[in-house]
Amino acid sequence: MRKKFKKDQFPLQIIDIVFIVVGSFIAAVSFNIFLLPNVIVSGGIGGLSTILNSLYQWNPSVVQFSFNIPLLLLCFIALGKEAGFKTILGSLILPAFIGLLNFMEPLTMNPLLAALFGGITTGIGIGLVFKAKGSTGGTSIIAQIIHAYMKLPLGTSVALVDGFVIVAALIAFDAETVMFSIISLFVISRTIDIIQVGFNRSKNVMIISDHASEIRTAIYQNINRGVTNLRITGGYGNNKKEMLMCVIGEQEFTYLRETILEVDPDAFVVVMSASEVWGKGFTLAKDSTIEEI
Repeated sequence: MRKKFKKDQFPLQIIDIVFIVVGSFIAAVSFNIFLLPNVIVSGGIGGLSTILNSLYQWNPSVVQFSFNIPLLLLCFIALGKEAGFKTILGSLILPAFIGLLNFMEPLTMNPLLAALFGGITTGIGIGLVFKAKGSTGGTSIIAQIIHAYMKLPLGTSVALVDGFVIVAALIAFDAETVMFSIISLFVISRTIDIIQVGFNRSKNVMIISDHASEIRTAIYQNINRGVTNLRITGGYGNNKKEMLMCVIGEQEFTYLRETILEVDPDAFVVVMSASEVWGKGFTLAKDSTIEEI
């Protein structure tokens, strides 16, 4: 039986709360031992608190609380209570951990090492929070509001908000500090992606050939992967053709390429990355169909 869900009908479970707490703890440790002592502005409210701490010695934990509480109220008003409840835990527990762990000593005072390892550990922490359908609040709330009311893509909204923080860092610090901060932001985003979809990467392969039937049989026999048949129309001659689509693991791509070339050296092949694949034979099991209503 097909299950239907609304976008906001994903209540936090016990395991989600554990992920949010552990993820916030890891992010707080990273902030105290890598980012703050090396003045790495990692975007968001954390980045702003680093700037204000460096310029005026304001307590980062207090600064983050001061920003997050009114932003949470704005989240409830502008985005609804469902979004607010999913955001509130991470928004409050992360600055609390930052304040409780401020006794920790820096692990390194090399800004490049801090940007790299701080980015990795912060990405792991925030990635765990995101995996639990939670949020650390802060400027992500502003990005969500911009996305909802100005109809900009969410990625663009986040880039605008984080871009403002980077510009503020450029005013407060020298260009070298900002460059290390950009490195850290990149590492954080890539690490979050890995936490969300894992290390296993797949390839989506499109094959157009006059010998589609033979290629399909060869793929079944040599690689034991399923193939989808797609009816297509050629743009030049307007003639009907058949295209095969096959999703494989990266480690299988060489075998697939040799299989195709053995059957038809003139086949037209397009290969695309597929970072997340659901279904039998891959890392994620699809237990139910999710539909928007």
